[in-house]
Amino acid sequence: MGLLLLALLFPLAHVSALPFSNGFYYSNSPHDQDPGNSYGEGLFNRVKLVVETPEETLFSYQGANVTLPCRYHYQPAPVSPRPMRIKWWKLSENGALDQDVLVAIGLRHRSFGDYRGRVHLWQDEDNEVSLEIQDLRLEDSGRYRCEVIDGLEDESSLVELELRGVVFPYQPRQGRYQLNFYEAQQACEGQAAVVASFEQLFRAWEEGLDWCNAGWLQDASVRYPITLARQPCGGLGLAPGVRSYGPRHRRLYRYDVFCFAAALKGQVYYLQYPEKLTLEEAKEACQEDGAQIAKVGQLFAAWKFRGLDHCDAGWLADGSVRYPVVHPRLKCGSPEPGVRSFGFPDPQSRKYGVYCYRPR
Repeated sequence: MGLLLLALLFPLAHVSALPFSNGFYYSNSPHDQDPGNSYGEGLFNRVKLVVETPEETLFSYQGANVTLPCRYHYQPAPVSPRPMRIKWWKLSENGALDQDVLVAIGLRHRSFGDYRGRVHLWQDEDNEVSLEIQDLRLEDSGRYRCEVIDGLEDESSLVELELRGVVFPYQPRQGRYQLNFYEAQQACEGQAAVVASFEQLFRAWEEGLDWCNAGWLQDASVRYPITLARQPCGGLGLAPGVRSYGPRHRRLYRYDVFCFAAALKGQVYYLQYPEKLTLEEAKEACQEDGAQIAKVGQLFAAWKFRGLDHCDAGWLADGSVRYPVVHPRLKCGSPEPGVRSFGFPDPQSRKYGVYCYRPR
């Protein structure tokens, strides 16, 4: 046993001590200097690695290309270049694992998952390691971390990306409070949207969203926004704000959902047709016009970002009937702008117009 222990310990006597590191600074040993460089950094010359990203949130829209800026530098500058490993990943918003986006070592780059083929490292200038994302998707919205790894040292910084979009409450044909969390996710996806984050709902509340039904959010919490305090919506004693039920069990509890739809590249329009239509006839009419029947998220996005304003009710893909109003007027519903809803009429016996969507 003693001989075995001696054999294991003996190689350690020949291993040189590593430079001291506290995770932020590193010291350069004379043994690490470039032999051809006469301006080596001394043992006590500390070098600080700094990674910089913009503090403000970056905004873009679905289908666009965007660059998340990231640069690094040293304080003071090292005498010789150092090998770098760059890593980008997206931080989770709902308790799931963080998602790897891209890793780069020298000229070798690797992207992961849904980002494969859509992301590239942008190195137009010295010490630039920005991330370019192409063909943005709704789920690309969120916080990204840019990490620069130099040997044993690493430093990182965050970039927040937000797609321009609109938050809207959604409930299915079955009525109020019918969705568990997973069904809520499917419901939003079916309407060309995703489940909204708290930040997106809060911004919508700041812009005037007032809704008394509680709905799921991206982090599996349940909330609802109130701009005008009233008795059925938390009581008169509470100030306006985003009310919270807190986190809820994702399968056992049922609520509505707040969806987030990004700005569109395509066109939503009310189809001029000589007669009113059933739901199936409406779908066929859009197809004959070289389009498809619009989804709820697409109608909200067209109302919000394209100024779609039409006082005629029309079918949508989920079987609901709605119409968008930017400029309230007589015989056009509420005195407030918004997307009016007639609910879910009988799809076979009731007839309306139709809103179509044509991609670009």
